[in-house]
Amino acid sequence: MAAMICQGRGSHMALIAVAATLLLIFATLAFTQSSRNAIGVSIRSRNQSIPGPAAAQGRARCVRAYASGNPKHIIISGAPASGKGTQCQLIVDKYGVKHISTGDALRAHVRSQTELGKKAKAYMDAGDLVPDELIMSIMKEEAMHGSSGWLLDGVPRTAKQVEALRETGLIPDKVILLEVPDEVLIERCVGRLFDPETGNTYHRKYFPPPPEIAERCVQRSDDNEETLRNRLDQFRKNRQSLVDGYRGQIVSIDGNRNKEAIFQDICSAIDASGVTGGTPALS
Repeated sequence: MAAMICQGRGSHMALIAVAATLLLIFATLAFTQSSRNAIGVSIRSRNQSIPGPAAAQGRARCVRAYASGNPKHIIISGAPASGKGTQCQLIVDKYGVKHISTGDALRAHVRSQTELGKKAKAYMDAGDLVPDELIMSIMKEEAMHGSSGWLLDGVPRTAKQVEALRETGLIPDKVILLEVPDEVLIERCVGRLFDPETGNTYHRKYFPPPPEIAERCVQRSDDNEETLRNRLDQFRKNRQSLVDGYRGQIVSIDGNRNKEAIFQDICSAIDASGVTGGTPALS
């Protein structure tokens, strides 16, 4: 009898031990799952606070909108060999504006056979000058593609062109006029050399071409003193039309210095200008 009682008690104790072990296992599993859920919530919370690709793209759009929120509208003028080409490139690099050169834009439209280009070609084929109104329409068309603004180079030159540009709706914020003495312009011009393979321009004295290409560099037929003096006379006659047409917007810059100093003054003028000009919306 005593042996049976002891055996019963032993079995009972064993059952209690097994039950306790199972409870411990269940409690451990429940705690682990709860911890995992808590960690998952924390991770999701952190992930929601970390910008993903969509948020990054949104920020990029905001940056682009900010960058294009203050587009620049600039006209640059100067006599032949005044350094406009150099300064135009620097302006484009800094402000991202679209550089619009009258001759380049006209040739591009004729080559692409646009409607404006076909009209211009008809005048050119007949030996007539392309009317100012048509030139200004081409300028306007080109300016429409400059989301960060535009830089007009080579126009306007006359009082009639100033008025035609205004009627087209292209109003500049600032007009830059490079001032260089005639003697310096002549020295720059007659010393210019052109590389027909690359299109690069050099100068015999100030910027000689590398020895390996020096032999192929040539001087343009119109880069001589007589031709330049005639062009300078024409520029001086038209200069006052530009000054009168953009009084209050025009800034004269001493162009007889190194390009860095000139560009610094140009940037100061552009950055100080209020946004008064612009490009008309596409209709």
